[in-house]
Amino acid sequence: MTASTLPSSGWRRQALLHWRMTRPAFLLVTVSAALVGIASAASCGCGLDTPAALATVLLACVAHAGANVLNDYHDARNGADAANTQGLYPFTGGSRLIQQGQVSEADTRRWAAVLLLLLIPAGLLLAARSGGGLLWIGVAGLLIAWAYSAPPLKLMSRGVGELAIAAAWWLVVIGADYVQRGQFFVIPASLGFSVALLVACILLINGVPDAPADARVGKRTLAVRLGAQGAAMLYAWLVLLAHGWLALSVWLLIPPKVALWGLLSLPLSLLAAVLFWRHARQPRRLRPAIALTIAAANVHALAVAAALALAAMAR
Repeated sequence: MTASTLPSSGWRRQALLHWRMTRPAFLLVTVSAALVGIASAASCGCGLDTPAALATVLLACVAHAGANVLNDYHDARNGADAANTQGLYPFTGGSRLIQQGQVSEADTRRWAAVLLLLLIPAGLLLAARSGGGLLWIGVAGLLIAWAYSAPPLKLMSRGVGELAIAAAWWLVVIGADYVQRGQFFVIPASLGFSVALLVACILLINGVPDAPADARVGKRTLAVRLGAQGAAMLYAWLVLLAHGWLALSVWLLIPPKVALWGLLSLPLSLLAAVLFWRHARQPRRLRPAIALTIAAANVHALAVAAALALAAMAR
């Protein structure tokens, strides 16, 4: 029995299934990225529009959730998730709800459409309040959410999924700042670059356990193209670039010095990089490295956001 055939008395189960389809555990990194943008604007003296900030976080999470559900649909259609018996659930391999028979592909497609289409009127309302620049960010975000999984572009299958994900989370930081500030500014663009790279690292390491199944169905992700050791080497470079850029940008006087709090994530990232390199050819042993990668991205963003928020309160 799927979500679409459940009786009305099962609405709680339907709601839970729809919630699980969004892979909610991964939404925290979107909240963290949005908080960086909100705190960036506040630290520059732009104040805090609380309703707009809450709307920004909510819309960013809905966009992420819609992209997750759409990805599950297309990975079911191309056979990647069905072929994936080596994934490290809940980190990789999708929500598995289609494969477990709890929802159908049609249920998943409809839910993805609902989530992504809801963004249009809500985004227009927020743009009317914040400025027309937000429309361009919203359009770009929706395009990435669709193009990441859906044909004909299928960016994840062409080895540029990590680039698309980095661009999406960079836009989250810039967009959250724009809603508060009402214009584009260099500080959120700088801070968002480091956040975006660390989020891309999540996708990169997650792709390694999934690589054998992805390769069998012709899904040529970056992990498939580079191999396990190549992905581990690229991961280490991205980690160093993310933290190195934050330090360099502070030295260049782009963000305030307190943004260096973001370097608190460096030990987590370096430990994850070591574990990734050591166990790259043993994907079943990558679970601790994946958990550290997710933690590093969140710690980095939350530390930067907290530091900027405290700086704003001290003004």
